[in-house]
Order: sequence, then C-alpha cells, then structure tokens
Amino acid sequence: MQSKNSNYQFITFSKSQISVYHTARQGEKRVGASIFSIQESSEAKFILLGISESIGPIANGGQKGAENAFESFLPFFLNTQDFRHDAACIGMIQWIGTYAEDSILSDYVNELDGFVLEVLTQYVRQNQIPIVIGGGHNNALPLIRWANLSQKKIEVVNMDAHADCRALEGRHSGNSFSYAINEGLLHKYHVFGLHRPYLNDVSHQFLLDHSANFTFYEDYLDGKQSLDDDLKHLISSHPIASSLGIDIDMDCIADMPSSAISPSGWRLDEVRSALRKLAQSKLPISYLHLTEAAPITEVEQKKAGKALAYLVRDFLENINDTKG
Repeated sequence: MQSKNSNYQFITFSKSQISVYHTARQGEKRVGASIFSIQESSEAKFILLGISESIGPIANGGQKGAENAFESFLPFFLNTQDFRHDAACIGMIQWIGTYAEDSILSDYVNELDGFVLEVLTQYVRQNQIPIVIGGGHNNALPLIRWANLSQKKIEVVNMDAHADCRALEGRHSGNSFSYAINEGLLHKYHVFGLHRPYLNDVSHQFLLDHSANFTFYEDYLDGKQSLDDDLKHLISSHPIASSLGIDIDMDCIADMPSSAISPSGWRLDEVRSALRKLAQSKLPISYLHLTEAAPITEVEQKKAGKALAYLVRDFLENINDTKG
C-alpha cells in the first residue's frame, strides 16, 4: 500500500515480520511471542503503528533521525517479559521518496497527512486505541482528524518543549496543533512544559487567542507549578463527553535523542509517571502518540528505543478499559 504520490508505503507486520525483532529465550515468555499481528488486529484493543519519516521535522528546520525511532523501539519492547495486554503491532509507514534541495517539503507533509489518515481509517476501528510511535509531530494532525471521525469532541494533552502552534505557512512538524485548532477539531488544547525561550510571539498569541491551557517548564523549575497538580486538575475537570488524545514529544525529556534535543527538560521517570497517571484515570483515551525521538548512532538508538519501550508498557499496563 502506497501514498498518493508513492513517497510513502505501509509495510504490514505478520507474525514472521514481528519475529525479526524478537529473540526467544528458554524459560521466558516475551511480548514478541504473544503480541497480535495485523492478521489478528481485529481482536485487539490497542494498535501499535510505526511511522518512519523525518520529512516533517526537516520541513520545520529540524534534524533527521525520526525515521529510526520505531525500529529502535521494536527490539526493546518485543523482548520485554510478557504481561497481560491486548495489543497488535500492525506495521510501519515508511518514507520511500526522494526530494531535491528546492523541493517544497510541505507538499510531502501534506501527502503524509492524507496517508496516515488513510492507514488509520482502514486498519484501526473507532473502538480501538492507536499507539503511534516515531516520525515527527506533524503526524498529530492526521491522528486528531481520525479521532474526530467518531463525531466526539476531543481534547489533547501534549507534553512538549514547543507548542507546535506555528503559523499556517505550509505543513511541517511545528504547526499540527494550529492547523487542528483552525479546522475546529480540538475542543481544548493542553500543552505542559513549554520552554519559554523557544515560544515565539505568534505561537504565544495563538495559544492565548484560542484559550489553550499551557504551562512553562521554568515555572516547574521555580516551584510555581506542580506537574502532578496540573495533571490532577486536567483529569478532574475533563468533560465527560470529550475524549483525550495524549501526545508526548520526546524533546521534553532532557538529553533524549530527538529532533530538537535539549540538555534541559524532564527526567524520563517524570514523564513515565505522568503517562501512568493519565492511563490510570477514568478518562476515555483516543490515542497515544510518542513522537520526535530521532536517534542516529547505535548508542542513541538504544537510549531512545528503550525509553519508548518503557512508555508503551507504562500505558498498556495502566490503561483503563475505556474509549472515547
């Protein structure tokens, strides 16, 4: 299956494809031996989908590497000890195109928007919860569009150093949420942990104009705000009729190999704790999106891959059986 202009393809994962990333060990049962393949995905509650591209971050002036995140994640996750889960790993959307220096990169991002939505619509039912791993934050927009197909209101909480509400200047990884808000797709946007020095005036004003709920990482550093308190308030005030999408941009974690790597940010364990709290709540979750990890070297791939594996397990082990 390929995208409109054949710049992307969807590689489906059978049991044999999954086994490439899974190593059996005597006396152990690992996730790779029990997770459903695409042929069995209709039986699963949770659908793992990889996206292997960095065209969105590059179009936003970022770095390559996001195309490596999903395949860095797979061997770490599939070789963890088995646990009670209801998940299928259906495959990976992969960039296969080429572009020249003078290419209009937003055109490729638009093509990807349509293809991600097509794959989600074809392979994920509305009573299932997609877990999308890898690629740029540009892929939040087709995820939100997919969630809206159920005709329920959706709110999104985004743990991110950046608002991704840049101007509607052509699609890239930095304006998924401004596009979603402009299209009337979001009932409410919550973004926690913005790095104040990197929030431009246009994005700041956009957040104010659209009554977004946003916090600054510096206020957590100063003790003016508590992430735990902010999560409790989000959970307690979330409207019953609205589902919740969860976005975690890996650049919010200090020293994580990502498209906008930073020495400052939350520890991985703080983000794990936040995700576990959201999963344990009674909120109806639409999706989990783990994005912008961009490992290049073998050491970076191990670090990012294992971090992503911890986060997916945290979600699956703690999620309440609800769906928006």
